[in-house]
Amino acid sequence: MGGGGSALRVCADHRGGINWLSLSPDGQRLLTGSEDGTARLWSTADGQCCALLQGHESYVTFCQLEDEAAFTCSADCTIRKWDVLTGQCLQVFRGHTSIVNRILVANNQLFSSSYDRTARAWSVDKGQVAREFRGHRNCVLTLAYSAPQDLPGAPCAEEAVARGLLVTGSTDGTAKVWQVASGCCHQTLRGHTGAVLCLVLATPGHTAFTGSTDATVRAWDILSGQQLRVFQEHQGSVICLELVNRHVYSGSADRTVKCSLADTGERVRTFAAHRHSVSALKYHAGTLFTGSGDARARAFDAQSGALRRVFRGHAFIINCIQVGAPALSGAPWLVG
Repeated sequence: MGGGGSALRVCADHRGGINWLSLSPDGQRLLTGSEDGTARLWSTADGQCCALLQGHESYVTFCQLEDEAAFTCSADCTIRKWDVLTGQCLQVFRGHTSIVNRILVANNQLFSSSYDRTARAWSVDKGQVAREFRGHRNCVLTLAYSAPQDLPGAPCAEEAVARGLLVTGSTDGTAKVWQVASGCCHQTLRGHTGAVLCLVLATPGHTAFTGSTDATVRAWDILSGQQLRVFQEHQGSVICLELVNRHVYSGSADRTVKCSLADTGERVRTFAAHRHSVSALKYHAGTLFTGSGDARARAFDAQSGALRRVFRGHAFIINCIQVGAPALSGAPWLVG
């Protein structure tokens, strides 16, 4: 059994639960989004709050921190862009008609998914909708973007992937592949019998992995729409996925993490020390960090599966894990 891990710093200024966190590319700042309707920027060096980002009219669902700007989305149907030095709101992105669940900033584009059954692409600088991706029959929960340079040898028309492909997962049980340039649906990935809760892309390449409430992980060719394989190792919903070195790590409501070979689906090992659903995964330098509904985070040796350490201190479910400089001594940044 692994030893205990102690908190190096506790960032406790929020007045509600924290739904997500994001580290800056240089690892020096941390962005948190909260149930209290605010986001906060923190120094990872001393844990002090650098800026309070106020403006949303409901809880913050997700956030992403870039070098020069912070992005948040909310149940108030909006997305906001913030100055990381002053905390000033620079842009409000309006258009969704329900909760904005996830955002993704890539290639100077902002992508969003919403409970209004759509995903959207926005101009980061102008705050205007560039494309609306409409076709799901229920909430769009998760999304991932594949840039043109990550799609080598794409056999489809060049113009179709000229601005990359967006992949979305929905509670309607499907994932969809969209042409960012045109907004057209390129493929619908059918096979799951439950909501698609999570997805990851193998880049470079054109394989997507999706996890669902049907307890399976599925691999797909996003260009052809073909289902490549089904991973049927879990006994409960697959909540989170991590893809590292051609290994797929899947966290589940069955309290386990499974590691499988991406190319064959063969199970390599099981991580089974959790007392509740596994809600978050993060791989770093040979260590697999997990967050669970039992309010504990754990560090496993990814190669052997041995439990190295248990991190205690949170009172509720851990929603997200980011690994920064403190993790060099074995401590991840956690959010519960």
